[in-house]
Amino acid sequence: MPKDVRPSSGEQAKQHALEQLRQAILHGEMAPAQRLVENELAEQFGVTRASIRAALIDLEAQGLVERIRNRGSRVRVVTVEEAVAITECRMVLEGLCAAKAAVAASDEQLTELAYLGAEMTKAVADGEPVTYSELNQELHGRIRRFSGQRTAVELLERLNAQLVRHRFQLALRPGRPQHSLNEHLAMIEAIRARDPQAAETAVRAHLTSVIEALRD
Repeated sequence: MPKDVRPSSGEQAKQHALEQLRQAILHGEMAPAQRLVENELAEQFGVTRASIRAALIDLEAQGLVERIRNRGSRVRVVTVEEAVAITECRMVLEGLCAAKAAVAASDEQLTELAYLGAEMTKAVADGEPVTYSELNQELHGRIRRFSGQRTAVELLERLNAQLVRHRFQLALRPGRPQHSLNEHLAMIEAIRARDPQAAETAVRAHLTSVIEALRD
C-alpha cells in the first residue's frame, strides 16, 4: 500500500476518524447538538461506518459526544451547571499542578511563564480577546506540563475538552479578559516565587471567578 493511502478500516482508520472528529468538535467546526450521521462521516473521512461507530464510542467516553435513543449520536451539549461542576474539578487538579510547577519548573520555564504574562497583558491592551484566549490556554497548558503531574494532566485534558463552547463564549464577553488578566498574573507571580501554596491559592481564586462568570 502506498504511504499516502489511508486505510479505510481497522484500528488506524478508527484512530484517524477519532482525531478528525475530536479536532472538529474542539475547534467549533461541529456545534453542540449537531447530529453525527455515520454514513456521512464515513464518506467524509474515507473510512468504514464501523470505524466511525468505534470512534464515536470513544468520543462518548471522553464526554464530547452523546447518544440519543433512536436518534443516533450528536455533539454533546454541556449545560452551565455541568460546566460549573467540571470547573470545580479543574480547580482541584489545576491547583495541584500549579503547586507542583512552583517546585519543579526550571528557571527557563519560569521565564516562559513571565513572557506569556507579558503577551497576555499586551493582548488586553490591544483589545484582542481571541489572542488573549489563546494565550490563556497556552499558559494553563504550560503550567500543567511544567508540573510533571501526568495523571492530573491527562484528567484535565478530558475535562477541558468538554468546556470549549463555554470557554469561547467567556473569552468574547466584554470586560472578561481585563478581569481575568490580574488573576493569571497572580498565578505566574506565585509560581515564579516558587511558593506552591500561593500558586494553588491563585489558581483556585481564578477558577472561582470563572465559575461566577459562567453563572452570570
